[in-house]
Amino acid sequence: MSRHRKGGIDPVARSRSRRRALQALYAWQVSGGDARSVIAQFAHEQAHEEADLEYFEDLVRGVLLHADELDATLATHLDREIGTVDPVERAALRIAAYELVYRPDVPYRVVINEAIDSTKRFGAEHGHTYVNGVLDKVAVALRGLEAQRSG
Repeated sequence: MSRHRKGGIDPVARSRSRRRALQALYAWQVSGGDARSVIAQFAHEQAHEEADLEYFEDLVRGVLLHADELDATLATHLDREIGTVDPVERAALRIAAYELVYRPDVPYRVVINEAIDSTKRFGAEHGHTYVNGVLDKVAVALRGLEAQRSG
C-alpha cells in the first residue's frame, strides 16, 4: 500500500518535513544564514525521502520571516528568555507557534504532538515535557475555541 494519499495529506511525510524543519532551524539558530541557504542545505536531503518538501519550505520560511512575532507569542508562556531555551526546544516551539498561528488547517493537537515527538527524538532527556507545557498554554491562547470544542 502506498504511503501517499491521492489528493490528501500524508501525515508521515508531514512528520518528516517537521523533523527536517527542526534540523534546519536548529542549524540557522547556531550559525545564522538566510532562508534560501538554510532551505537549500536541507532540501537536497529532503528530496531523497518521502517528505512534503512544500510543507518543509513553508515551515522554515514562515519561522524565519515571523521569528520575532513568534518569539513574542511564546515569551508570555516561557519561564525564561527565548534565547536561553535549549536550541532544539526553541526550534520545536517556533515551528509549533508558526503552525498554531499560520496553519489553522492543522489541528492544534497534531501541532503539539509533533513538537513533542521531535523534541523527544532530537532534544534533551526531559525537553519534551517543557515543550508540552509551553505549547499547552500557547494553544489555549491562540486556539482557545478549538481547544474548548475538542476538550
